[in-house]
Order: sequence, then structure tokens, then C-alpha cells
Amino acid sequence: MQAGERRKAILELLRQASRPLSAGYLAGRFSVSRQAVVGDVALLRASGADISATPRGYVILKARQGLIRQVACRHDGLGMEAELCAVVDQGCSVLDVIVDHPVYGQLTGPLQLSSRYDVGQFLSRCAGARPLSDLTGGIHLHTLSCPDEDAFRRVRESLGALGVLWEG
Repeated sequence: MQAGERRKAILELLRQASRPLSAGYLAGRFSVSRQAVVGDVALLRASGADISATPRGYVILKARQGLIRQVACRHDGLGMEAELCAVVDQGCSVLDVIVDHPVYGQLTGPLQLSSRYDVGQFLSRCAGARPLSDLTGGIHLHTLSCPDEDAFRRVRESLGALGVLWEG
């Protein structure tokens, strides 16, 4: 298969996927190196494809039903699991984490966490790494996708009960 055909096939797989696809998975699927897939995705992005890299792999984000809201939180690295579980336990998804860096401005890390399983997988990949919120004294935003206002209210209550909801 030629590189151009492979890129078209990768794009189609990502469009049809119900979960993130890792570069390793795609490399095995097309019998190429992981680096070849990384290069293919870079070229697809450069040509306008809306591909996001998450900790679990590449995705093309689909339009979400429900509400998109943000919450500000503050905690140390030990509070991350409780914070993320508080969100997904209320039926919402954590789309990203955002920090305001004094040099680089807004830094965003896509997360796409919708269940305790997703949270566990994310935390296992975080072992030995520092979260973005370490750059800002623990203060960060999360963009959430919630089915309705009631779910968002429950998230705010849960985060407040944990003492991580940041209200300045």
C-alpha cells in the first residue's frame, strides 16, 4: 500500500472508531513503523484533518450531545483520581485539562475520559509524570461534556465536597 492510500485508510479508521486508536495499533494494522504512523497523522493534520492525540491514542472528535461546561479546580497530584472519578461518576466526560502558563499561555491536554476505566488507564500512564497543573500550583480547568444541567450541578457539588472546586 502506498503512503497516500495508507493515510486515507487511517483517516477512515479514525472516523469509524468508537475509541482512540494508538499509533502502535495503526502501525500493526498497516505493517509499518509507529513513526510512520506518527508522520502520517502529522500530514493528515497539516492537510486539515481534525485529529486529536489523547493519552489513549488518536481520535476524530465527534459532535457531542448535551452541555459543554468548564470547572476550575485546585489540588495536588494526589487529588487527581478523586477529582476525575467525581466527574465521570455523575455521567459527564472530562474532555481536557487547561492551564495558563506564564510563558506559553494556555496549554491544553486532551483527555476524553468517560468512565472509571478510562480514569484508571489515564492514571496508569501518568505514573512517573507530572500533571500540567503542577505548572500552576495545582490550579487548572477541565472542559466537561454533561448530559444536562443537573449532571453538571452534581459534578460541582461532588468537587466541592472533595475540596477541589476552585472558586478563587
